[in-house]
Amino acid sequence: MSAAPSAKRPAREARGGRAPESCGGDWPKRAARSYDVIVIGAGSVGTPTALFLARRGIRTLVLERAASAGQGSNKEAIGGLRATHSDPAKIRIVLRSIEIISSWQERHGQSLEWHKGGYAFAAYAREEETALKELLVTQQGLGLNIQWLDAKGLLEVIPDLNPDGLIGGTFSPDDGHASPLLAAQVFHAEAVRAGAEFRFRENVTGLMIEGGRVRGVKTDRGSYGAGVVIDAAGAWGAEIARMAGLDVPVRPDSHEGAVTEPVARFLEPMVVDIHPIDASASYYFYQHATGQVIFCITPQPSLWGFDTRETSSFLPMVARRMVRIMPRLKNLRVRRTWRGLYPMTPDGAPLAGWARDVEGFLLAVGMCGQGFMMGPGLGEMLANLVQGELSARDREMLELLSPYREFKGMEKLK
Repeated sequence: MSAAPSAKRPAREARGGRAPESCGGDWPKRAARSYDVIVIGAGSVGTPTALFLARRGIRTLVLERAASAGQGSNKEAIGGLRATHSDPAKIRIVLRSIEIISSWQERHGQSLEWHKGGYAFAAYAREEETALKELLVTQQGLGLNIQWLDAKGLLEVIPDLNPDGLIGGTFSPDDGHASPLLAAQVFHAEAVRAGAEFRFRENVTGLMIEGGRVRGVKTDRGSYGAGVVIDAAGAWGAEIARMAGLDVPVRPDSHEGAVTEPVARFLEPMVVDIHPIDASASYYFYQHATGQVIFCITPQPSLWGFDTRETSSFLPMVARRMVRIMPRLKNLRVRRTWRGLYPMTPDGAPLAGWARDVEGFLLAVGMCGQGFMMGPGLGEMLANLVQGELSARDREMLELLSPYREFKGMEKLK
């Protein structure tokens, strides 16, 4: 995103949040359909954000082009929730997401299919061992429950790993997985119960901007007033940002995934193979409660664009990875494949924060395929930001995720 001079900010900005006048302020004239906040996108980030806003009494409207919540990239997610990252902001955000999701059934009586199976990153090369061990300093320093296991220790956790050439790996037992679609449905229902309004099958066509500040949103069905607009449009986040005159460095990269037939339980953690081979940088898989194995790869080079058609090359390529790291997977039959979009940024971390040129326009884009695992924690922080009630930790994380940061390197466990 190109840097621009900061707009004049209200006094509460000094505490870390540009609180909108519409959230308790006095607007000169309200439209017939006016809200405090409009969220664009009812996906992994937009839906929990709406929930946290509505629970605080903030009048919230969510606009979504699909027919229901979670029907974009959210439903293509395989469901992993890991705080095992290299970026401090992502570690902290996902730690909070895991707290929210892991305790949801106990607190609210609704299942999100949470399973605390852990995450394991396997190392079959010395450079992989070195990289994973170096990251432990940051990860453990931020409170992540993670340790390095030698080959024997890792095989005790995952007995079916290929032992040939295995050096060891990291294991974070508090990570796990849940259902993205269930979470979207539950968060949507709870947001509506708290007072949020959702409008589906409605396309955003423009933003209403006046005097350097956002005034609302135009759609193919009408217009809605609001003092704050949150861009949580996922793979289409850059398109929405352009309506505000902003050029954000977010573009979609397509990834394919698949699910197998169900078999008896043999695997607890999500396993990540970071050893690069032809056409893929990493491979990860886990066994669902149904017994099905769900898996995905990171393509190399990236496949840029909005094409979500499955390819004939995916299964032959991924089969080599599957058999290499866990030979017993060779007999599994694949039931379905699909292809989803990862909205990528130059450094593999999200863009979250206020736009400088358009007051009241809040970016929450570029989740890099990790919107599901970051959504609840990030949504809670965005609600804090809108209210101007940021903690010191919130401010630190938002500084790291600033849309105006200098992009350096790449998040090592993106």
